[in-house]
Amino acid sequence: MEIERKFLLSELPAEVAEAPSTPLRQGYLAIGPHGEVRIRDAGGEFTLTAKSGAGIEREERETSITGEQFEALWPSTEERRIEKRRYVLTEGDITYEVDVFEGSLKGLLLAEVEFHALEDARGFKPPAWFGAEVTYDVGYSNASLAVHGVPGGTPA
Repeated sequence: MEIERKFLLSELPAEVAEAPSTPLRQGYLAIGPHGEVRIRDAGGEFTLTAKSGAGIEREERETSITGEQFEALWPSTEERRIEKRRYVLTEGDITYEVDVFEGSLKGLLLAEVEFHALEDARGFKPPAWFGAEVTYDVGYSNASLAVHGVPGGTPA
């Protein structure tokens, strides 16, 4: 299970911009009301992931694939892709993943925080640099962003 909360950001804080980052490109092979299947290139690490559910707690199954498999599947994701740079910042026992979107989603900044337990997620107090929470707004799911763009048509 993946337990995660997601927040909009209005700007990229300096401490995040200095954190390690990885370019990501991901495309969706299937998107439906019960879940999605995606492929991802995270700086040369390739995965195929199936996700189901919505909101704070989702089922996720991920497996490694080769670069050749990724490239063979990539054309099937046309019109269902996102590109972003992911910054990872750890403070204590909390890891923030901040996505800076590129391409048609340029200007959108999202922070995700994953948790080991639902109680931890519910008790989390976002730092001051976080904006509005969009955990339950399906329009900010990566699958929806890949197909429909930013809700309302403008980035955060």
